[in-house]
Amino acid sequence: MRNNDVIKNITFSILQQIITIICGFIAPRLIISSYGSNVNGMIASITQFLGYITLLEAGIAPVVKAALYKPIVNFEKKKIEEILKSAERFFRTIAIVFIFYIIILCIAFPKFYSEQYSYTYTLSLVIIIAISIFFEYFFGMTYSIYLQSLQKNYVVSVVKIVSKILNTIAIVILVLNNCSIQIVKLASSIIFVISPLFLSFYVKKKFDIKLAKVKEKNVLQNKWAGFSQHIAAIIHNSVDIAVLTVFANSLEVSVYSVYMLVINSIKDLCISLSSGIDAWFGKMQAKNDRVKLNKNLKLYEFFYFSIVTFLFACTFALEIPFVKVYTKGITDVNYIRPMFAYIMILAQLTMAIRIPYTNIILSAGHFKQTEKGAWIEATLNVIISIILVQNYGMIGVAIGTLIASAIRTCEFIIYSSKKIIKRKIFEIIKKVTTMLVEIVIIFLIANLLQSNLEITYLSWIKNAIFTAVIAMIIISIGNYLIYNKEVKELIAYVRGRTKKHE
Repeated sequence: MRNNDVIKNITFSILQQIITIICGFIAPRLIISSYGSNVNGMIASITQFLGYITLLEAGIAPVVKAALYKPIVNFEKKKIEEILKSAERFFRTIAIVFIFYIIILCIAFPKFYSEQYSYTYTLSLVIIIAISIFFEYFFGMTYSIYLQSLQKNYVVSVVKIVSKILNTIAIVILVLNNCSIQIVKLASSIIFVISPLFLSFYVKKKFDIKLAKVKEKNVLQNKWAGFSQHIAAIIHNSVDIAVLTVFANSLEVSVYSVYMLVINSIKDLCISLSSGIDAWFGKMQAKNDRVKLNKNLKLYEFFYFSIVTFLFACTFALEIPFVKVYTKGITDVNYIRPMFAYIMILAQLTMAIRIPYTNIILSAGHFKQTEKGAWIEATLNVIISIILVQNYGMIGVAIGTLIASAIRTCEFIIYSSKKIIKRKIFEIIKKVTTMLVEIVIIFLIANLLQSNLEITYLSWIKNAIFTAVIAMIIISIGNYLIYNKEVKELIAYVRGRTKKHE
């Protein structure tokens, strides 16, 4: 295992998420204050609908990576190029399908906003936002996946960090100069086109990958199972905004998107903690090293669950105060929705819990075996959300997401424990129970001490620091009492890595 690459992957992935969080808060706030919540809600809806096609990458990417691990370990360049050629053709097919999808959206989407905006106004936004997505699939996706398989995710992260910063600077300058929202989003699209072009150039030069003359072979046996499974995941992850767009209005979508700025950022931070871990696990499984796999997984679980507990405990305590500060002075809709926030945070927590076990399953190539569960999750979310949104609005869609996510997470835990890592489920139940108890304790203590806070960023930052300290103390005590062995093993591991670099 290449520990340096794993550490760099996690470090740069976390940095990427921090930059994304900061930039993600700046742009929507400027758009809401300058163009209104209606425009922000419409952009969120357009991005979500266009995003359905981008998420197809996650359906085929694990299949491509699982196929690449063995030839990478065995230095089989010809086999690697055949796999990449097959992946490239698949993504270019998606790019072509995407063009037809854009045409459909151009016809249908403006009708949802016909009473508020002209057809041309909405149509132009759909086309502009779609530009960068098309280029990502046509030029960069194959090479991004190859870098991830090599445990060099940090290269992709650096490129995305630069793009995010440049994009935010452009948005700030254009909004402050009173440019139209179309000009603002066009600048964003142009900046994001640069990333896939650079990744394509970098991989071709650095690794001497030449796909032009490679004959495509049917080397991705699980691609349709992975594709099908992630279609279901797309539905599950996107149903909330779709349901609110159809059954509610753009103001509710705007409220939803503001809350999800925080919640999705925290979930993405959790995902960043697993950056490159799937490749690490995949190579162990390619070598059939079960003992090493289980040993490293237990150590990773302890580290991962400790960080996730900290992040979500702070999110439960700090989200509502943050939204109060973030939306201060905005009066076109009520942004303070505590019940929705808590249910949705819990839903995202259930999805964060599954990440280590998802990585184990996908790195083993078990796509067909877990396909049915993906569709059960998506179907439940759609049905429950549509039924409950009628009477409960945003809370209804949050409940649908929570129930469906919890069931799917249980499936991942049970399947990975029985079929791959071969251990008792009780070990995971113990970790999840400990996490939930610690989160409740931290939330209750934090709530007792923040009831009369001023609605300012300074007071929120002070409260966030205090909450973070409380969370670290509670989690440290819990780890010492319950996971003393894992604490010692992690300290020994870190010391071992430090000595090697002295």
